[in-house]
Amino acid sequence: MLSFPVDRLTPRDIEQLLFDYQGIEKAILSSVKENQDQLITFLKEHIPFFIELTHNTPLPVNNNYETPETLGKDRIAAAVGANKMFPAHTVLIIDAGTAITYDLIDDSGTYQGGFITPGLQMRFKALNHYTDKLPLLEPVSPIKIDGKNTVNAIRGGIQYGLQGEVENIIRYFSEIYGKLTVIFTGGDANYFEKIIKNNNFVALEITLLGLNTILEHSFTHKAAKTF
Repeated sequence: MLSFPVDRLTPRDIEQLLFDYQGIEKAILSSVKENQDQLITFLKEHIPFFIELTHNTPLPVNNNYETPETLGKDRIAAAVGANKMFPAHTVLIIDAGTAITYDLIDDSGTYQGGFITPGLQMRFKALNHYTDKLPLLEPVSPIKIDGKNTVNAIRGGIQYGLQGEVENIIRYFSEIYGKLTVIFTGGDANYFEKIIKNNNFVALEITLLGLNTILEHSFTHKAAKTF
């Protein structure tokens, strides 16, 4: 699986992609950005089967979220990817990015929702922003922090506090759903994988796997309706 980061996806980016990789016939667009009409029109004109991920898109899993129109597309895509990786398992996906999302899909393939909290970097920035004298710091690798100076007090409070949050939320879901498979993804995934003692995996491209799975499901769904 290949990925290409860009600041903002444009028709020109797609044109170059189609030139570099001949024969692309299916595509899915997942975006929170507005004013994507030009990009969507280009994709519809140049790719035989194209869909945009919305709350109305057919999914290969059940969605038990009460407000699917407000559910982040990355969250449901990651849940679909987790179900693809571990079918018939109850999976907790922890996406450690700017915010940390906790999403659970059970062993019947039903997405059950989850939680959203501030991410690691956001907590350091908030502590600096909302106080007059506390410095802006970066997290350090998981090591023992003694808390005997202000720098260590901040790092220990945030890092150990967040570790406790993650462990407690894992425990919370395991008490409800039983044995969990835990997947970490997002920019800080490797940090958490080192400090959380559990049967866990790091899958940085789980959202892309989920999007591809949704795309293939939609293609099959449409093909079945033509017969």
